[in-house]
Amino acid sequence: MSTAEQPSRRTVLAAAVAAAVAGSAGPAAADTPDATAREAEADPARPVDNRAWTSHADWCAGTAKGTRTVAGVRSGVVIGTPAATVDYTDPHTGTTAAWEYATWTSPVHRLAVPSTEVIASWNARTPAGTWLQVELTGTYSDGTATPWYVMGRWASGDQDIKRTSVDDQTDDRSTVWTDTFAIDDPATGLRLVSYRLRLTLYRKPGTTATPTVWRLGAMGSDVPDRFTVPASTPGPARELIVPRYSQEIHVGQYPEYDNGGEAWCSPTSSQMIIEYWGRRPTAEQLAWVNPDFADPQVCHAARYTFDFQYGGCGNWPFNAAYAATYKDLQGVVTRLGSLTDLETLIAAGIPAITSQSFLKTELTGAGYGTSGHLMTVIGFTAAGDVIANDPFSATNEAVRRVYPRREWENIWLRTKRYNATGKVVSGTGGVCYLYFPARPTAAQLAALAAVGVR
Repeated sequence: MSTAEQPSRRTVLAAAVAAAVAGSAGPAAADTPDATAREAEADPARPVDNRAWTSHADWCAGTAKGTRTVAGVRSGVVIGTPAATVDYTDPHTGTTAAWEYATWTSPVHRLAVPSTEVIASWNARTPAGTWLQVELTGTYSDGTATPWYVMGRWASGDQDIKRTSVDDQTDDRSTVWTDTFAIDDPATGLRLVSYRLRLTLYRKPGTTATPTVWRLGAMGSDVPDRFTVPASTPGPARELIVPRYSQEIHVGQYPEYDNGGEAWCSPTSSQMIIEYWGRRPTAEQLAWVNPDFADPQVCHAARYTFDFQYGGCGNWPFNAAYAATYKDLQGVVTRLGSLTDLETLIAAGIPAITSQSFLKTELTGAGYGTSGHLMTVIGFTAAGDVIANDPFSATNEAVRRVYPRREWENIWLRTKRYNATGKVVSGTGGVCYLYFPARPTAAQLAALAAVGVR
């Protein structure tokens, strides 16, 4: 279970759209036949806009000040000749240090969906002595501009800076809530119609170390609020064989990371999918974990997704960035529009980490209620019910659950709900993390494209 959600941070938007493609199995799948292509069940116009810069041509199209583009199987940007040196005082340690830096700024991206929310994602390597910052600026629908907002200060390790979101960023028209840019009052009709991203790479002066960034992008969306969503028609059954990890067996471990395992739903889910793709931390990387603790890789994931400002491991882009620290993996945060979208991904062998909130009475078989929780969708039964690895389980063996399709679909996709006191609060609106290979198969590429991710 995650820490209590901040409603203004999580005023998220659902997408009511479906798309499907034929797909082949991922690295491990149950003995079920491949799914066949299905027609979209709703309007194909998707109220979500995903844009990512990943190719050599993409990086060359941006504005570089001290960065250079590196070619190869995974093209990216690195520090070339630093633009200048700056002092940075880490708000979580009080330490001030000098850092050389260089920047890369994307071209203007005009949103196909004028948006009320935008979430950035990045995939990078930050060796010791380096870190990065991602910022966003944009243009409102009335022609005025936002300030530059910090969307994250990040390093894969925690020895140089403490990775952090930045609070108190607002111009009284929009605000950054931890990891999400949000229009303050969507009812006014104000929207973000375009944006640029700025990447700043830092290193210790006099060294040759550099971050390498392979993917930088953002997801914008705008969907009207709703308490219920249309029912989708079940598709073909398939179940992926994904490792099962419980957050609950880690209760009390490393309480400095959001009070221990009780709040580790996000990193536990991330670790399940990372290992599904055949990656895991090395023994050397796990040497810091108490050897008496089971599944030390879950403790590792919690430490290296922890946002020192948010005070938790549930920062969405930080989880995607953590996944991408493993060799040849990519991670993105997006929104999907229906269970048909999830079936499309499962058919191609791609599981998903989904965010939802619900009362105990709203999800049969869960046995709990939550203001915000992440779980891993690994498949669908013949009846169309959702097979999920739910980390809020007493043991690893109990993690696999089957949840009723209609209930699960609604608690995941709605944007408004009633809490236990009857107050109207936000729903999670179809948010999910997707982790997939740097070089997807043709079927995986088609499935990702079908749900709006490229």
